[in-house]
Amino acid sequence: MPTTRRTILKSLGALPLLIGVPPLRALAQTGATPAADATIPPILFVHGNGDHAALWMSQIWRMESNGVARRRLAALNFTDPLARNDDTVAQPDHSSTEDQRRELGMAIADLKRRTGADKVALVASSRGGNAVRSYLKAGGAGDVSHAVLCGTPNHGVFAWDAGLGNEFNGKGPFLRGLNEGDSEVTAGVAFLTLRSNGQDKYAQPDGRFLGKPGTPTGITAEGPELRGATNLVLGTLDHRELAFHPRAFREIYKFIAGREPGVIAITPEATVQLSGLVTATPGGVPTNRPVAGARVEVYRVAPDSGERIGDALYDGRSGPDGRWGPVDTQPPWPLEFVLSQPGELTTHIYRSPFPRSSDVVHLRAAKPAAAPASDVGAVVMLSRPRGYFGLPRDIVLLDGKQPTDIKPGVPTDSLTTVAIPATEVGRAVAGLFNEERIVARAWPLAENRVTVAELTG
Repeated sequence: MPTTRRTILKSLGALPLLIGVPPLRALAQTGATPAADATIPPILFVHGNGDHAALWMSQIWRMESNGVARRRLAALNFTDPLARNDDTVAQPDHSSTEDQRRELGMAIADLKRRTGADKVALVASSRGGNAVRSYLKAGGAGDVSHAVLCGTPNHGVFAWDAGLGNEFNGKGPFLRGLNEGDSEVTAGVAFLTLRSNGQDKYAQPDGRFLGKPGTPTGITAEGPELRGATNLVLGTLDHRELAFHPRAFREIYKFIAGREPGVIAITPEATVQLSGLVTATPGGVPTNRPVAGARVEVYRVAPDSGERIGDALYDGRSGPDGRWGPVDTQPPWPLEFVLSQPGELTTHIYRSPFPRSSDVVHLRAAKPAAAPASDVGAVVMLSRPRGYFGLPRDIVLLDGKQPTDIKPGVPTDSLTTVAIPATEVGRAVAGLFNEERIVARAWPLAENRVTVAELTG
């Protein structure tokens, strides 16, 4: 496979390495979480290429805010979330479609066992939908009531005669096998697809996002739709927003529950407990393999300066299973997470307040997209895990300026970076995305440190 195509497919559906949560003003301000609703089946959230369970955090919170009990919600971590270049050829730290189908089946069985339910609902982002369809086609329909596919490239990212072994080739045997017949859905399961009206970079007629501008992909904006499913178009949402946006939540909840959600905003809890998983990135490849012995520190910080308030709320090491925590915090507190492990940059992650408890606060070490110049004192990255930056659609400012490394038009970029001169190391750097603002500190690159201001919106 040409390098350009391999690079773009490696990033398909992938989100930035770390996660964030909404600013307090975006949260529901009054009212307690309603009583648990057992009429909704347990829900398993399935992430996309290169991703992890933590990206579903805000949608899990919205489900909880509508009365779905926490124990009836789960989010899967695929061990090696990146697809192989060729599905039939083993590749280190990458997974085949069979690997994904097997791990999904184990997660479904575990959720059924824990809840005692006969069936579960599946909600999948991007490549996760391939695993869902593969599991159902292979005889798993009896375990599943609903399948919601958010931006899944059901007919491929491209449909070419070359690269037929690639999972995302619409002419390849994997997708042709899923799409054969008069109906493209599995009988006995209610299917919903969510797609964009042209802003999904993996459902484009031109190959410019595959490194082949001017070459037809054979795919259109309708590519994520399936014959036999309920197919909805969610306006100008981008590839990631189709799973993680509040607009997407409304349709997911409506389809599974059979009614409108009572609230869209997240209902805060009085006290919040956080924990998660530290995962490895061998050779820069994102995996969900646990890292044991990583140091995790958590600090409360001032919202307008990013300066630490008091001693660490938590200072511990990840266990043999990669788990860290728990740490107790409160909904109004912005936080700084510090992740330190051998062979990686010490990563300082600044996040908006966490409104509710979560055990999927998963962490991966970050690194600059390109090697910084010799005179750079600090690197600060603004990351948007649950969507892309769209210009001129969105307001995006980093350190008071609109970034120049975000391409206009169809949203394609989820990370922007600013280099801070050595004379300004240690100062505050603000990142703004529409109404969400995070203030971080510029930690010195000379000490092998890097800063991430991580958005939720």
